[in-house]
Amino acid sequence: MTDTAFDVLTIGNAIYDVLAHVDDAFLVREGLVKGSMRLIDAEEAVRLYDHMGPAVRQSGGCAGNTASGIASFGGRAAFIGKVARDEVGEAYAHDLRGFGVAFATPPLEMGAGIPSGRSMILIAPDGERTMNTFLGAANELTPADIDEKTVAGASVTYLEGYLWDPPKAKEAFRVAADIAHAHGRKVALTLSDSFCVDRFRGEFLDLLRSRRVDILFANEAEIHALYETGDFDSAIAGLARDAALGVVTLGEKGSLIVEGDRRIPVPAHPVERIADSTGAGDLFASGFLFGHTRGYPHGLSAELGALAASEVIAHIGARPEGSLLERAEQAGMLER
Repeated sequence: MTDTAFDVLTIGNAIYDVLAHVDDAFLVREGLVKGSMRLIDAEEAVRLYDHMGPAVRQSGGCAGNTASGIASFGGRAAFIGKVARDEVGEAYAHDLRGFGVAFATPPLEMGAGIPSGRSMILIAPDGERTMNTFLGAANELTPADIDEKTVAGASVTYLEGYLWDPPKAKEAFRVAADIAHAHGRKVALTLSDSFCVDRFRGEFLDLLRSRRVDILFANEAEIHALYETGDFDSAIAGLARDAALGVVTLGEKGSLIVEGDRRIPVPAHPVERIADSTGAGDLFASGFLFGHTRGYPHGLSAELGALAASEVIAHIGARPEGSLLERAEQAGMLER
């Protein structure tokens, strides 16, 4: 791909993360499914926040996390997502731009009475996270927020499955995909959550089969949910049939690249201790897409994804704390 302003444009929910450690008993008392994501209203966000205890606050959101990872690799990244013109929205934009990500979506004005989105992320002792998300202004993304020049100038436009919940955002998703393909670019989708897949299985499959999506990212639970089978081989066979390129993350077992009859297994990158699994899939996607837009072999791209995922799960928060490019160079994956 040539003449691009950006390697990857990510589009998704602009969410400010509030992260706290809890024990499994807390999740049981709250009636929460460990490892899940649920949408909550402003009242529940306040109630849960009051029960969480000490917390760390930082910008998050799947697509924003992926954009930050691409920038940390030295890639050119842009993000489209909606915040309000409030303190949280300003902090979100500041954090993202601090990574070198282009972010020019106009904020929602205060008169709308809708604050910026935030997610209460509960981290269990094993590092598994349970997300409770108030979308707020992020829910107000519309086709008018899709900048045609930005989409046309990105090698890959990467969309998060969570966008399929709000009707206006779903339409924005479709508009962006059509613009990308009209300019000979690629479209990638991450399924985001198995519960999200359960809600929109038919529509996601149609996106793949119609080739409106060129690259699919999913974890093991999501791919099982997409094909409604507990048999991994059957799910992968379905993915090979429906998707031009599939990338399935398998936790400590690594990842599997699926392209037609090709199966490329890639091991996980070693990590001493999992502090917080938040953002692992998002950062894996950043490494893979960074490599993909540079024409690297799929295996190397997945290795870069594994390296990025290992960095982010070793600390609290869903964005890299150091240069992923330097880490890749030190690991001998890329030349200095």
